[in-house]
Amino acid sequence: MTVSSSMYDILVAGGAGVDTIVRVPELRVPPGDSVFVPPVRDYVAHTGNGVACGTHALGLTTKFIDFLGADAQGHQILAAYATSGLDFSHVVSPHGTPRGVNLVDAQGRRFSFYDGRHPADLRLPRAFYLPFLERARHVHLSITGVTLDMYADIHRLGVPCSTDLHDWDGANPHHLAYAVASDYVFMSAAAVHERLDEVLRSILDRGRARLVVATDGAAGCHVLERGDTSVRRYPAVRPERPVVDSNGAGDAFVSAFLYALAQGRPVADCVLAGSVSGAFACTSAGTHTEFIDRDGLRAGCARAGADG
Repeated sequence: MTVSSSMYDILVAGGAGVDTIVRVPELRVPPGDSVFVPPVRDYVAHTGNGVACGTHALGLTTKFIDFLGADAQGHQILAAYATSGLDFSHVVSPHGTPRGVNLVDAQGRRFSFYDGRHPADLRLPRAFYLPFLERARHVHLSITGVTLDMYADIHRLGVPCSTDLHDWDGANPHHLAYAVASDYVFMSAAAVHERLDEVLRSILDRGRARLVVATDGAAGCHVLERGDTSVRRYPAVRPERPVVDSNGAGDAFVSAFLYALAQGRPVADCVLAGSVSGAFACTSAGTHTEFIDRDGLRAGCARAGADG
């Protein structure tokens, strides 16, 4: 394994896989035992892929690491990264490459079935990740479990880190371990609407987070920063093209937020960047098939700011 001596703006750990997208009229099982659908397609996907490809497209020096299987899905991922120029290193997993099956309805809403094939105790080897971590200015950890043991070295080295809890219910201990160990915490508000403020506050009270962001679809997002007395609400950004697929919108939000954060922008600007990027992702079919670039993000933020 060859490790560059140059610094990475961001190291993304965990979260590579392949999604099978099934487009359906609505998110429910219809009568009968079969239904015709548009062509079913496989996409390089999952949360770490979305963040890494997003920051790479925005011009951050990005390193991505994970397990991959020696299977057709693993080969598909490696071919995609070779084409895009994303710097990726992996350890071969005997359990194969993680997969998901996502149902997407006519409004672009989705429901995901994630196979979670990695055993609960599988971890990226320290000898593998440490040389990359030592060259990182920021680390983003996917909650796939394989990254959990990295926190001791992250904290020892003083590298700022982030994670995305996705649709955490505010109680699941697996997600909580990531929430309390990260400096920047992202999540979806989907499962905690009635307890949102309480859950955001608990993350700050129980852990080391500087801020926590809960994205909330068309309702925008909610931000609680350490020292704040109340949660701040930010409106959503209206997509500039028709919405066709919400797969990857949360990862696009995270990647642009972290990009703006790396530029030293204030939180409100980071939220705007994330919102523009997330809205953009909703306008392309499939998972992580189109990423906003630096010029597009700058122009989109300018337009959204003027509209607001």
